Amino acid sequence: MEVDLALLADAATVDAAGKLNILGIFDRISASQFPAQHPHVSLVLRFTASLTEAGGHKVAITLSDPDGGEVLRLDGDIHVGPGPAATGGRVRVPQVVNMERLVFNRPGRYAFDVSVDGEHQVSVPLFLHDAKPAGGMAQA
Repeated sequence: MEVDLALLADAATVDAAGKLNILGIFDRISASQFPAQHPHVSLVLRFTASLTEAGGHKVAITLSDPDGGEVLRLDGDIHVGPGPAATGGRVRVPQVVNMERLVFNRPGRYAFDVSVDGEHQVSVPLFLHDAKPAGGMAQA
């Protein structure tokens, strides 16, 4: 099983028919001070599996800071049924992981790493920028 779509968005949903709806794709956040708290992040993933991969799978998502330190870890299970005969049994399963009030201690490159059954599938970067003007504030 593999991840064929991975991104960060302001919001995302999966409707009853399995259609993925995404609003506000981004890969960078500006903050005026650190630590910075971001109100909401949706990690959007789509898993693809073949007929032989139907069944249960372990999924791990890790958010790492610029030094590679673990900020957040989410572990879960996903069960994939066989896809329709017309697709040769392949199936695509969209998932949205909503995270509230994430805290970023300093500017730099963060990354959401996604593993399936212990095998790394994808890394989704997130860049935190210091929004303060270079050189500080001008004095009158």
